[in-house]
Parts: sequence; structure tokens; C-alpha cells
Amino acid sequence: MTDTTRFSGTDNYIATEDLMVAVNAAVTLERPLLIKGEPGTGKTVLAHEVARALNKNIIEWHIKSTTKAQQGLYEYDAVSRLRDSQLGEERVHDIANYIQKGKLWDAFMADEQVVLLIDEIDKADIEFPNDLLLELDRMEFFVYETQERIKARQRPIVIITSNNEKELPDAFLRRCFFHYIRFPDLETMAQIVEVHHPKLKKNLLSEALKSFFEVREVPGLKKKPSTSELLDWIKLLVVEDIPPEALKLTDKKDIIPPLHGALLKNEQDVHLFERLAFLARRETGNR
Repeated sequence: MTDTTRFSGTDNYIATEDLMVAVNAAVTLERPLLIKGEPGTGKTVLAHEVARALNKNIIEWHIKSTTKAQQGLYEYDAVSRLRDSQLGEERVHDIANYIQKGKLWDAFMADEQVVLLIDEIDKADIEFPNDLLLELDRMEFFVYETQERIKARQRPIVIITSNNEKELPDAFLRRCFFHYIRFPDLETMAQIVEVHHPKLKKNLLSEALKSFFEVREVPGLKKKPSTSELLDWIKLLVVEDIPPEALKLTDKKDIIPPLHGALLKNEQDVHLFERLAFLARRETGNR
């Protein structure tokens, strides 16, 4: 029988031992779990898999550069109320009709404990994390327009992700349990790929992983390909029936891999590989 009180990964998500320890520690301590790591390492997916493993609903708050902390609590739509008053609407007499509940309000008022994902918190203004300190600490906030205190019925499991685009305030960090998702090693990556492509031939898996990690090691690469991009690339290799032999190149650092558009996501990196390939051909021609 599956233990729904502790996270130990799922059939769709390969979790390392230290990641499982971090998730369960944050749940035990009732602190937000702050997950950092380069893009594409499964930070957002982790929240979904934690919810699934613990049999809980998930509420997602995806942060943008324009997002304000207040939006996570509630917003008062004064413009709509003014318009309704001019039209003589009856609902204008109850200010609660113009309160738009935010994701924290939804999580606090849920009948059962939920997982609350605050995704890519580092995209917002630098003051954004500090503006949520009290609410995440006390699990309550006050609605001034209705003179109502919203207090969490059950403390949600809070998972916060960051791509490290900007530093987070120390006061905020002190209140979180922190974990950095390291980029998977070859063995872990093989397990991840097998979860998504269980029928993949072993020799294709081996050659694809070898090529992928060598691409990541090329000096001067602006954006290293991520786990999600590897999975896309392998899917294309299978669909296009690319044989493993096509990936066996003498020096992959000097050659653009097949279907490289799944791995290289900007023109600088494509040009880098083109230059390396050109230099390799010229060196071969001079021998």
C-alpha cells in the first residue's frame, strides 16, 4: 500500500534521495519548500507529483514580472463597483461582490489540505517575496474592505520555485526549507528517460545520452539543453527513425547533432556548433 503521508517519488517522477528528504522535511516543519535549479530540471512538475503522491489537490500561482503579492490574497475591483453604481445595480450595496479571491485565499479556504505552487517567484519584483512573509508565516490575512480575517483551515503544503534570475531576500529565505535540484547525472537521466520512453532501445538511449551530455559540456554554450529538451529530442529521434549509428560521431563537440533544433534554442549556440564543425572539417582537410 502506498504511503500518502511521505513523498518518495512517483512512477512518473524520478526523485533523488536528497529531494525526497527535502520535501518531507518541509512538510514536517510546515515551512515553504523553496526549489531552485536551472530551467527544465522538473521544479514545477515536482509540485504536481507531490500532490499526486500525497493524494492532494494542487493550486497553482504562476508568477509574472507584473505580478503583485496582493493578487495572491485578493483584489478589490473598484472600477466595476463604480460602473455598477452608475447603472443602479443592486449588487453594488455589497462590497463583497467586488472582491476577487487570489490563490492564497483559495488555498486557505480549501476544505482539505492542498499543495500550493508559487511558480518562478524570482520573476516578480524584488519586494514580492517580502510582501508575502506574514501571510505565509501566520497563514492568515485581513480583508480591509469587508473587515474579514481569512485564516487557513489547514496549512497548505507550499512549494516555491525559482530559476535564480535574481537573489531572494534573506528574511524570506530564513522562512523556507531550501533545496537545489542538481542537474541529473547519467544514471539518473537514463532512469528519467526510461520513464517517458519505456520502449526505447538501449543502444539508442546510450548514444543519445552520450551525445546530449557532450553537447552540454561544449565551452561557450549560452543555454545548455535541459531534461525536457532531451526528452523532446529523443521523441524526435524515435519518430524520425534516426539510428544510433548516426549519433556515433568521432568528436561530437565539433558536429551539430541530428535534429539539433530540439536541443539548441538560440542562434548563438547554433552558430557556435557551425563554427566548430567548420574548424573540424578544415583541420581534417589539412591532414
